[in-house]
Amino acid sequence: MAEDILPRRTGERTIAEEILINWTPQETRVAVVEAGVVQELHIERTAERGLVGNVYMGRVSRVLPGMQSAFIEIGLERAAFLHVADIFEHKRSSAAGGAADAPRPIERILSEGQPLMVQVIKDPIGTKGARLSTQVSIAGRLLVYLPQDSHIGISQRIEDEEERRSLREKVQALLPPEERGGFIVRTMAESAGEAELAQDIDYLRRLWDDIRRRASAAAAPSLVHQDLSLAQRVLRDFVTEQTDRILIDSRENFAKLQAFARDYMQAVLDRVQHYGGERPLFDLYHVEEEIEKALARRVELKSGGYLIVDQTEAMTTIDVNTGAYVGLRNFDDTIFKTNLEAAQVIARQLRLRNLGGIIVIDFIDMDNGEHRAAVLAELTKVLAKDRTRMTVNGFTQLGLVEMTRKRTRESLAHVLCEACPCCGGRGAVKTVRTVCYEILRALLREARQFNPRELRVLAAQPVVDLFQEEESQSLALLEDFIGKPVRMQVESSYGQDQYDIVLV
Repeated sequence: MAEDILPRRTGERTIAEEILINWTPQETRVAVVEAGVVQELHIERTAERGLVGNVYMGRVSRVLPGMQSAFIEIGLERAAFLHVADIFEHKRSSAAGGAADAPRPIERILSEGQPLMVQVIKDPIGTKGARLSTQVSIAGRLLVYLPQDSHIGISQRIEDEEERRSLREKVQALLPPEERGGFIVRTMAESAGEAELAQDIDYLRRLWDDIRRRASAAAAPSLVHQDLSLAQRVLRDFVTEQTDRILIDSRENFAKLQAFARDYMQAVLDRVQHYGGERPLFDLYHVEEEIEKALARRVELKSGGYLIVDQTEAMTTIDVNTGAYVGLRNFDDTIFKTNLEAAQVIARQLRLRNLGGIIVIDFIDMDNGEHRAAVLAELTKVLAKDRTRMTVNGFTQLGLVEMTRKRTRESLAHVLCEACPCCGGRGAVKTVRTVCYEILRALLREARQFNPRELRVLAAQPVVDLFQEEESQSLALLEDFIGKPVRMQVESSYGQDQYDIVLV
């Protein structure tokens, strides 16, 4: 029954987290729900799924010594591109240095017709084919596996030297002496325990063994390994000890997820469940409503205040307003309470909308230093739940909080929306009166330049109405001045600030 899927209690403990997966042939949508409230949204569309990370058994179709490059057939419409700098043998000899170890030119490494295992590192763009590398890297949750390398690297974003040393030692201790493959420790591994690292190493090794087995039996050109789908990445990256269950509403993909978990992530297998209720899964948890709210510019606060979120190319600004909230004791208390609530809501909105880059928050001005410190502390605390790396600075002299959040994918608005065809993405259109005056100037210009017998204006209904009512005298004066009749015609498909002038 559908009711059994609603958040429930185990003993006295409320279930901390559930992950919902809505699958259709066109797209996969994932919602992370905590205590019945949607915290994150992820969308992957089948038609827009990239090739980066895919591994192919390719065939060299042409070697270009002059460009030190080669074209590789991997089964796509256009041949892919491989530069000598992206060939592992060349990278290794270049790193060794010295005249005796000078890297070989591409024509001495590759030959036409040669089979070659390659990985896509850049999607095709326009008329250009995909960019390839022969150095395979496989991403896990905490580690990136480099099976052809032997180096253990640490993400530069882990800045604490003691933590970097500890992570390197942990990974090294988990590897047998004969281990040839290398690893890069990802930012998410910061403070990770040995058990988590060991689980990731085991997953990556088994995945690489599977890739090699398929590559050895594959005929070139063919796909050997496709990077994980969103649903599979959910199991790899999102599931924690607090995750109670993963619900998916497609029986076929439920079976695929079970098979993936059985092969690579046994610990989460019993938490993957199929939802077969009559009511759509996202409707049951009110996720559809949350998606609509996450696309709105205004975000209501329970206290009566509200946020205004403006996303631009350069940055995202968030303005906090008290609205109808009047507080309990005095105006300072009202401001403080509103800002505290806003800090909590902002953290959630950043995750829901997947806002990245520079973010500037304009909290309501607070004269009390303790209040400012408390709001900043609350913001820092709630942001700590975010899976994405970020930095938060204190209040500036202008009373703004500046922060950055790493861009990992397109924001929700960029995935689901496009620039308005009427306003060109400005968020505003010219007033009807402004358009009317533009038309009057354009009529005068056209009449002087072409001397037509008659001019006809095609415009939206509100524009024509204004010309026939308040601005009828202006139009009559213009007709007298140019000595030509002007006819108005309504075009229902036109936006408010669209018009055309036809010369008859």
